Amino acid sequence: MNRLEGQVALITGAARGIGKGIALCLADEGVDIVIADRYHEDEAEALAQQIRDKGRQALVHMTDVSDRAAVAALFATAVERFGQLNIAVANAGISIREPILEAQWESVERTLGVTQFGVYHTCQFAAQQMAQQPLTGRSRGKIIIIGSILQELPVQTSTAYNMAKAAVNHLGRTMAAELARLHINVNVVNPGWIDTPGERQHASEETLQAAGAHIPWGRLGQPDDIGKTVAFLASDDADYITGAALRVDGGYMVGLSLPD
Repeated sequence: MNRLEGQVALITGAARGIGKGIALCLADEGVDIVIADRYHEDEAEALAQQIRDKGRQALVHMTDVSDRAAVAALFATAVERFGQLNIAVANAGISIREPILEAQWESVERTLGVTQFGVYHTCQFAAQQMAQQPLTGRSRGKIIIIGSILQELPVQTSTAYNMAKAAVNHLGRTMAAELARLHINVNVVNPGWIDTPGERQHASEETLQAAGAHIPWGRLGQPDDIGKTVAFLASDDADYITGAALRVDGGYMVGLSLPD
């Protein structure tokens, strides 16, 4: 559709899963992509080639978003390469699942370091860059945080991750309030149960298939369900939307009910 022709997006945790889905959807809209990831360099390079095959530019930058200096270097490299940043998607996250009575502090710190503080670093550096840029249409830039329905659904054994996702939802609202006068949009997308490689760390294929059948929409979400939502929020069609949290879950939350 090329609604975003000539724009530049930086996406964290972009090599696979939801991040990859976002990258491909934005590339289809005409966006050049900075792929930031920590662990999956081969997959990041393969994604970069897919984006180039679509006629867009792609830059891979291996980054641990919990390391503030590394995130600063990521943004400096992106701006040096492309000269601007129109869209930033804070997607990187990690979930180390342990019951609260047994949770190791190292696991909690790692989860929060990536899923909460990594989002903070990404959003702050994005805002600082966008604040220096001229208006493009009616916006200086779009910041989109990938949260989770777990910010409101207290899934057991996931305390640190749930806490982090609740925090970044409020971060998005607070940033939106501060940055509206600069015409920088900040919104949150809260995915439901999405079919990604990461889900297979916590559930079997059989469990995932069965789960999809119980979601009101009749299937698990796919990465491009989130990618298309991000593309909308990044477009001119969403210029008057800021401080919003959009649940994309196929009716999962509204389908919850008490046992018969």
